Amino acid sequence: MQNKHNALLGCLALVFGFLTTLPAQNNTAYWQQHVDYTMSVDMDVENYTYKGTQKLVYTNNSPDVLSKVYYHLYFNAFKPGSEMDVRLQNIKDPDGRMFVDNKSRIADLSNEDMGFLTVSSLLQDGAATSFKEEGTVLEVTLQNPIAPGAKTTFEMVFEGQVPVQIRRSGRNNSEGVALSMSQWYPKMAEYDFEGWHADPYIAREFHGVWGNFDVKLTLDKDYVVGGSGYLQNPQEIGHGYEAAGTKVKKPKGKTLTWHFKAPMVHDFMWAADPDYLHDTLKVVGGPTLHFFYKDKPGILENWKNLQPKTEAAMKFFSKNIGPYPYEQYSVIQGGDGGMEYAMSTLITGERKFGSLVGVMVHEMAHSWFQHVLANNEVKHAWMDEGFTTFISSLCMNEVMQQNKENPFEDVYKGYYALVNSGKEQPQTTHADRFEHNFAYGISAYNKGSVFLSQLGYVIGQEKLMETLRQYFEDFKFKHPLPNDIKRTAEKVSGLELDWYLTDWTQTTNVIDYAVKNVTADGNSTKVTLERVGLMPMPMDILVVYDDNTQETFYAPLRMMRGEKENPYPNLKRTVLPDWPWAYTSYQFSIDRPLENITAIVLDPSQLMADVKRENNMYQPQQ
Repeated sequence: MQNKHNALLGCLALVFGFLTTLPAQNNTAYWQQHVDYTMSVDMDVENYTYKGTQKLVYTNNSPDVLSKVYYHLYFNAFKPGSEMDVRLQNIKDPDGRMFVDNKSRIADLSNEDMGFLTVSSLLQDGAATSFKEEGTVLEVTLQNPIAPGAKTTFEMVFEGQVPVQIRRSGRNNSEGVALSMSQWYPKMAEYDFEGWHADPYIAREFHGVWGNFDVKLTLDKDYVVGGSGYLQNPQEIGHGYEAAGTKVKKPKGKTLTWHFKAPMVHDFMWAADPDYLHDTLKVVGGPTLHFFYKDKPGILENWKNLQPKTEAAMKFFSKNIGPYPYEQYSVIQGGDGGMEYAMSTLITGERKFGSLVGVMVHEMAHSWFQHVLANNEVKHAWMDEGFTTFISSLCMNEVMQQNKENPFEDVYKGYYALVNSGKEQPQTTHADRFEHNFAYGISAYNKGSVFLSQLGYVIGQEKLMETLRQYFEDFKFKHPLPNDIKRTAEKVSGLELDWYLTDWTQTTNVIDYAVKNVTADGNSTKVTLERVGLMPMPMDILVVYDDNTQETFYAPLRMMRGEKENPYPNLKRTVLPDWPWAYTSYQFSIDRPLENITAIVLDPSQLMADVKRENNMYQPQQ
């Protein structure tokens, strides 16, 4: 199987380009909103408070008149009594990073340790607006509604306090990184054909408006900053950003102002620490990689060795999905595990080398499956987490020379554990509405990954990889929906796949097919298969004979309206009549006597997520 993947992946390439209009799920011309942020922020590294101004030019590309807008105020989640705090206390399996000694870490935060983000002034085109803060959301009533196609300018004054590191963002994390600044600014909520997505920050996942960021950060001159965007004043800043062979004059004051610009992104993250080391590596024909990590003897070797692996991963993803569209990517020690951001990632860095590479690879893959293909993580987390898990499994297999015959084996095991737990909920469940964190994690990461690897079983591996390339080409810098990956696969394969998207993502139906009976029929053999589970699938059947020869049979699923190409071109394949889903049993004949058959195996690739593999095989009793 691995040789097959290597052969397929080795020939993948994309021509980078933009598509301006695409059909969306609501059968109207595709549109998306646009934002242009200009922010100036002063950070006090002594008490972890900051003050800022924000100018936001908002373009309403929708056909609707907007009388309200909403901003996310994420840091307000880190206050005692917040929805995040309360949810930690009533979910059945709270996140161990946030729930210690049987208690929410947010519940007892002091005024000095909690987070907050407040807006003191907000103007629309120079006129005052009416706004109110409701937890992690700012609701703004407009005096002048925004007409379709119109632009308006919001000017805001805000201030915030960085919470102690509890989840993703914060100060002084477990590895001593001073500032991990994600979800730190008032962020305009997304509006699309479904309406506003002003979700409160309760547990996880984000959604943002595509646009441009112009950000100035003023803080202590000894701090090194990395994150989203290109530094505009490297010769004033230094700290490893200056041109090679040049020197930077020491600043006279106590602070430096860092000026970043990030084009066509939907978020802006930065991190800062006085002890960061800063290395760079130019990828031939690709971006410049930046690495920021603490000057600690125990991690230096791993972080140096990480750099060529990062280059290899960047080349792998650009080759197999589509070219990385930015000129820079930063790997930054910080946060509380691993989290993807625009042009960058925050990862904890005191790990074993394999783990360090693994978290880097996963988060970098999100630069495609979230930060270029920007699905709504709150509603469809499986699209970015699952697709990232799929492609990063292939990447790790190559970059770390794991040589696994099936790089997805552990992913499938996780999905089977979820099914057997009885805790599964459909993937259409809102990210905050899962009863168990365990169920959310497996549903998003494992089951989302199986969606793709199993799709390869349904339509063929070459068509799967072609689907991913086309999906990237058609939906980069947009907000793709589940139907978009399905329709892309249909167009590439020529097969009907609505049944697949529906059953796999909108239900908890399982796949369970069985070899029910094998009997002699003169000089032939009659085989009866059974559909036990509710989810339909086409069926690959391998037959092994006592002379060590093999052949395959293929029972297409009728509602697919077609057949995939032979996945085993070196073996004879017989295409059988279609198997209609309503029929729970299916019979076919093998033109060999029963005594010649040593095994009959359903799905020899093991890419079909059959929950009871023990009934997938027939072997004669010895």
